[in-house]
Amino acid sequence: MENSLFTISGDQFHFDGQPFRILSGAMHYFRVHPDYWEDRLLKLQAMGLNTVETYVAWNLHEPRPGEFHFDGGLDIVRYLTLAGSLGLKVIVRPGPYICSEWDFGGLPSWLLAGLGMRVRCAYSPYLVAVERFFGALLPRLAPLQVTHSGPVIAMQVENEYGSYGNDKTYLRHLEELLRSHGIDVLLFTSDGPNDQMLQFGTLPGVFKMVNFGSLAVDAFSKLREYQPEGPLMCAEFWNGWFDHWGEDHHTRDPQEAAAALNEILSLGASVNLYMFHGGTNFGLMSGANEAPYPNYRATITSYDDDAPLDEAGDPTPKYFAFREVLSRYATLPALPLPGASPKLALGPVDMGQAIGFFEVLDRLSKPISSATPEPMERLGYNVGFILYRTQVDVPGLKVSLGKVPLTIRDVHDRAQVFLRGNPIAVLERELHQDSIDVEIPSGGAQLDILVENMGRVNYGPGLADRKGITDAVLLGLQMLFDWKIYPIRLDDLSTLPFVPLKSLAGPSFFRGTFTAVEARDTFLALPGWTKGLAWINNFCLGRYWNRGPQKTLYIPAPLLRVGENELILFELHQAEKAAVELVDRPDLG
Repeated sequence: MENSLFTISGDQFHFDGQPFRILSGAMHYFRVHPDYWEDRLLKLQAMGLNTVETYVAWNLHEPRPGEFHFDGGLDIVRYLTLAGSLGLKVIVRPGPYICSEWDFGGLPSWLLAGLGMRVRCAYSPYLVAVERFFGALLPRLAPLQVTHSGPVIAMQVENEYGSYGNDKTYLRHLEELLRSHGIDVLLFTSDGPNDQMLQFGTLPGVFKMVNFGSLAVDAFSKLREYQPEGPLMCAEFWNGWFDHWGEDHHTRDPQEAAAALNEILSLGASVNLYMFHGGTNFGLMSGANEAPYPNYRATITSYDDDAPLDEAGDPTPKYFAFREVLSRYATLPALPLPGASPKLALGPVDMGQAIGFFEVLDRLSKPISSATPEPMERLGYNVGFILYRTQVDVPGLKVSLGKVPLTIRDVHDRAQVFLRGNPIAVLERELHQDSIDVEIPSGGAQLDILVENMGRVNYGPGLADRKGITDAVLLGLQMLFDWKIYPIRLDDLSTLPFVPLKSLAGPSFFRGTFTAVEARDTFLALPGWTKGLAWINNFCLGRYWNRGPQKTLYIPAPLLRVGENELILFELHQAEKAAVELVDRPDLG
């Protein structure tokens, strides 16, 4: 294949001198098991799309400063090369910020270790970190550009910056950084279609796109005020939506969404479906929103997004409705239409082995002594849970103080409070809870506060979302000092000494095994369980919570073994029975 050119001529894109309409679908490599990349890309192509778009998750690729990962499920070069081998073009949105309902909008949490850090602006320590990441990423992407016989036709400069700030020096620095690393394809910005976003988020000489879910005529009319010439493109056509815990599951009528897509295409515009296939926020990488401030809402594990291809990669009615619309504007490829893949329904799984969290605390963490409670980022820790322990045994405390308010200022995000090992309260940031009345006995008592990081804010001005206890703990008017802090490591549970079940009360780890005679997709249902995390064969599927709307967790077939499989739950509260179920269909509410 010879080097190609992707250019703009008049009001059209051109590929090798011929008019080219971008018909793209968003699908993020880091949300899809790599064994399924080809299957999902072929289904994208069969729907009538010619391009795939992906973000790049900085926090996965550089989990610690200077430590880079580009292998396995993070092998973006393999993903993009695979797309190109199938005849697809590629749009890359490398960040550094991606939003995407992803923890911290894709920024690595270690940026927050220092209290003075400022992100998404021309703050020197932040720019140094960005330059190091781009220095590792962009040399891998540059050979994949169409100008070097690859599939990449365009790259984004930052992401929806007009929704965040107005630092044009920062945006220009990113543009120059991309060019200095050999990125010579079309650069673009994408923002909402209003004056504030288009004024603050764009750069002179950089191609502009807009993001919206409906009212294409109005959106493109506003874009024309800032870009009078050139092709029209919707960089994110929001054909579905994501869910927060405690909300109803979002859906959009397929025919109504198809009509909105048709409106875009009838105007001669190009489009990127956000999402074509959402996938899953595996592990603990879901983000959160805090708009309007201070209404914190955490995003669920599933990123199904009511997309044309559902979380398990099966076509939905929206897939076929969109395909019919696309057929009016492009020749559909001669590819077989996909159907639903077969699923496993193995029924109940006994979770009859367990061990209490506090019994294995010393296996999960080594305590750090600190005068004050500190957020997890300052301790070099990123996700999950952190335990704060102190002895409320003040000299001179000879008699009980009676009921005294215990206040945890700025808990991020959910604190379980224990006195003498007994659970006494749950305080949630989402519910604006920060205080309870406690009675400290005359001899003093051990106070434990287990804090769950439910996901860092990924959008808006609240990005500097440190986790754990981010301020102080007060007993009455007195601040409590002298803490032992335990960052909880959950990346390897193989050493936990499970024993036959004694109690269904948490926080506890539960273990069960089941046999699979074949590896097929399945779904973990947790009726009667309250809140926690699930692992299959030491792979963290993500969070579950009976608050809903999500009631099942997706298990891709490549995570299963033919033969015995291990399932572990970390239940924070209580289960009704020591069993879960493996079912053949999802329940997203």
